[in-house]
Amino acid sequence: MPRTRKEVSSRPPVPGKAATINDIARLAGVSKKTVSRIINHSPLVREDTREKVEALMREVGYTPDPLARGLAFRRSFLIGMVYDNPTAQFIVNMQYGVLDTLRDSGFELVVHPCDSRSPNYIDGVRRFVQQQKLHGVMLVPRVSEDQALADMLDEIGCRYVRIAAVAMDKPERMLVTHDQDGAAEVADYLQTLGHRDIAVITGPADYRSAIERTRGFVGALARRGIELPKSRVVEAGYTFESGVAAAEKLLAAKKRPTAVFCENDEMAAGVYRVALRTGIQIPQQLSVVGYDDSPLASRLWPPLTSVRRDTRDTGRIAAAMLLQSDDAPRAMASVRPHLVIRDSCQPPQ
Repeated sequence: MPRTRKEVSSRPPVPGKAATINDIARLAGVSKKTVSRIINHSPLVREDTREKVEALMREVGYTPDPLARGLAFRRSFLIGMVYDNPTAQFIVNMQYGVLDTLRDSGFELVVHPCDSRSPNYIDGVRRFVQQQKLHGVMLVPRVSEDQALADMLDEIGCRYVRIAAVAMDKPERMLVTHDQDGAAEVADYLQTLGHRDIAVITGPADYRSAIERTRGFVGALARRGIELPKSRVVEAGYTFESGVAAAEKLLAAKKRPTAVFCENDEMAAGVYRVALRTGIQIPQQLSVVGYDDSPLASRLWPPLTSVRRDTRDTGRIAAAMLLQSDDAPRAMASVRPHLVIRDSCQPPQ
């Protein structure tokens, strides 16, 4: 007896053979286009249909074909920048650099600020990338340090560049900023001036940039025979307000350090605020060094010694990496930091 249409449509995949998108469509009683939309998280699908198809894919162990997903994911002439960074000037400078590269290229920049501590932020980035049909994405610290986010972009076939303190991915996907080296130069400079009682105000302990800057600074001091006590290491949040709180803790001690290294300029400005309020003179009684050499560094008084990592140039390079053709040779890129000496440091009294 010939099989009915219903029997054919409900027939499971051949045992031992991987299910295909056609199998999923047939078993679910929907079109292949509907399954493709569900795989690519399109909003143009009813929720009950989505749940039915996703349950079926889990049941038969269906894994979407990356090539098929890439074809479905038609790209636009848009470059995305995803960031979760509390320093507004850093983000602005990065955007200027990207726009320098994109000018006259036919590509435009779209940005996606997010909260990387939110449990659903990766889903939010996925929707941003797919709805905009991005050509590629720049990941700015701290989101660049999240492997789960990079894995998601790889899964949906979206090219990306990660800007980070150390290499964390394939060379062609990395722009390394060598934060250890910049912080080590600060330690060498302060020691050369004669400072031995030195404190550091770090960024958040789970930020890779903070880990690398602290490691580079503490390691360089150790090589010069200076051990940094735990009481001289204060964690903050890369913000002006957190720099104020950390400085209040350090400068209220009976014996103050003679120098403070702040792992970004915003926190260094916080130290300036506390020093001014408590009558501590910079640099006569306290030497201060920042990191990033933002425009703020030269506007403080006295002008702040800071590690320059050209943020605008970083944006230019990252955007250029995304515009390279797939068959072009692509090596790991890097930007090297260096110390810019101004008037905020002198030998201890």
